[in-house]
Amino acid sequence: MEKKLLPDNIIKQVKEVFSALEGPVKALFFRSEKKCDYCNTAEQLLNELSGINDKLAYEVFDVDSDMARKYEIELAPSIVLLTPDGDDKGVRFLGVPAGHEFGTLLQDIVTFSRGAKPELSKESLEKIEAIDTPVEIKVFVTTTCPYCPKAVLTAHHIAMANKNIKAYMIEANEFQEMSMKYGVSSVPQIVINDRVTFVGAYPEGQYVEQVLKAL
Repeated sequence: MEKKLLPDNIIKQVKEVFSALEGPVKALFFRSEKKCDYCNTAEQLLNELSGINDKLAYEVFDVDSDMARKYEIELAPSIVLLTPDGDDKGVRFLGVPAGHEFGTLLQDIVTFSRGAKPELSKESLEKIEAIDTPVEIKVFVTTTCPYCPKAVLTAHHIAMANKNIKAYMIEANEFQEMSMKYGVSSVPQIVINDRVTFVGAYPEGQYVEQVLKAL
């Protein structure tokens, strides 16, 4: 029998967090049968979480499948969250959302259960909603980084505000080739449209300005 990832005390905490779930949330999990050191761990995590509350369900697809192409997923393991209406809000996890990023995943699941309404200021929302070209926000993290969840959640809420935006949490150690490509040496490192790069969990207003700079 597989060893549980989540100890009893964590399961108790997750139950409390998930008591706030409103509608059903579906996680699409993309794995690869080729070399994928973390696919089994990521899938087991979703399996254990979905066993805690039946409002969370997940489906498994191969990274070479039509579903992966539909959601523009090229790397595994990847997780895409869908709202109760089945809407994709551009929120992506590349790698296992463990350590500090486990809380990020839980918060996103609760937000998605409520329709994935972005928690941004009115001023930020107006600026983000006006964007009419594709934007890709990559947030490189490590599971031991305490500042990374804020940077990821801000990116995810920006994505929730505009269908043209996708925001990725990328576990830097799992995707070392990509980390090297973008010169990641400290986290959180944020890369927007491969044009603007900054390090640190910027306040929301500054974060939004960096997104606008990348257009």
